[in-house]
Amino acid sequence: MKNTKAKGVGTLGPHVFQPVTVTRVIDETPDARTFVLAPREPFDYRAGQYCTFEVRIGDETLYRSYSMSSAPETDTEVMTTVKRVAGGRVSNWMLDNVAEGDELTMTRAAGTFCLDETAAPLLGFAGGSGITPILSLAKSALASTDRRVRLLCADRDRESAIFTAALDDLVARYPGRLVVQRHCDADAGLLDAAAIREFVGDDVGADCYLCGPEGFMSTVRAALPGCSRVLAEDFNPAPAETEPPAPAADSELVGGTVTIRLARRKTSVPRVDGETLLETARRAGLAPPFSCEAGNCGTCMAHVTAGHATMRVNDALRPDEVEEGFVLTCQAIPDTPDITVKYE
Repeated sequence: MKNTKAKGVGTLGPHVFQPVTVTRVIDETPDARTFVLAPREPFDYRAGQYCTFEVRIGDETLYRSYSMSSAPETDTEVMTTVKRVAGGRVSNWMLDNVAEGDELTMTRAAGTFCLDETAAPLLGFAGGSGITPILSLAKSALASTDRRVRLLCADRDRESAIFTAALDDLVARYPGRLVVQRHCDADAGLLDAAAIREFVGDDVGADCYLCGPEGFMSTVRAALPGCSRVLAEDFNPAPAETEPPAPAADSELVGGTVTIRLARRKTSVPRVDGETLLETARRAGLAPPFSCEAGNCGTCMAHVTAGHATMRVNDALRPDEVEEGFVLTCQAIPDTPDITVKYE
C-alpha cells in the first residue's frame, strides 16, 4: 500500500512541504468546501491518501491533514474537501479565508488508507466529512477494477450531506456495481449496530473502509466481526494547542542527553524515561511541527542522526524512510542513552 521505492536523505519525500495554488473553490454544503489545487511539483498520490497543510494564523504556524476527495484514475485535478467544525482553527480559517488564486503550503500525499489488489467487494462506512477519502476510494475502485462497491453514509441531516450529486452521478454511471445508502440522524436517530449488520448482509468477506468521528467509528467497528479486512482512517480533530506540562517531580532522569536541531537552533536536554522526542522538544522550549499526535499524519517527522528511538505507532512513514532513520517524534521514544534528532 505504500510506495517503497528508496529515497535518499534530503530528497523531496512525501512529508516535505511544497507550494500549491488554489485554482477553484467549490461549495459542497453550507459548511463544507472543496479546494481544487495545482501543485507546483509533480504530484503522485493514491486514492484515500491525505496531505498535511501548513498555515499561518496570527503568530502561530499550525498543521492539519486533509484527505483527497479526488482520485488519480478519474480526476485530472487534485482536490481536498474541508468541513467546518467547532473549534477547528485551521478548517474554519480555510473556509473563511482561502479563495481562488491563493497559495497554500502542503506536503505530498501520504497515508495507508488505500485499496489493495483484491477482488473482494468494497464496503465503505462514512460519517460526515469522512466521506472524503471514501469517495476517493470508491471512484478508484469503480474505474480501475470490477469490484462491487457499497457505501453507507451517515450524516447529521440531509443539508449537511456532502457529495450527494457526485455520488448520484456515480450510481448512474455504474448501475449494478455501486449502491449508496444514506442515513440521516435527524430522521432515524444515530446509526446503530443492527443497521450496520443489516447493511453488511452477506458481504462478510468484504474489505471494509471506515472514516468518520470517533463515536461513529467505534460503533461500526463493534458491528463488523467476521469481516475479512477492516481499514480505518483516524478522523479525530487535532489536540488543542496548549503548553506542555513540565516533567513531574518524580520523573526519572535515566542518564543521557537528547539533542534536537530545529531550524537554526540546537538544544540539548537530559533524557527522561518514557518521554517521546516531541515531548522532549517542547520541554526544551522548542516549537516543532506536529498535528495529530497519534502517529497518523507524518507532520512531526524528523531524522535521527545519532542514537536510536522506537516508535509506538507508525501509520505514516514508509519502510525505507524508517530504515534511513526517520521517525515520528510524537511516537518515538529513545532507547539509547544519547540521541540526536534533526527536523528537516
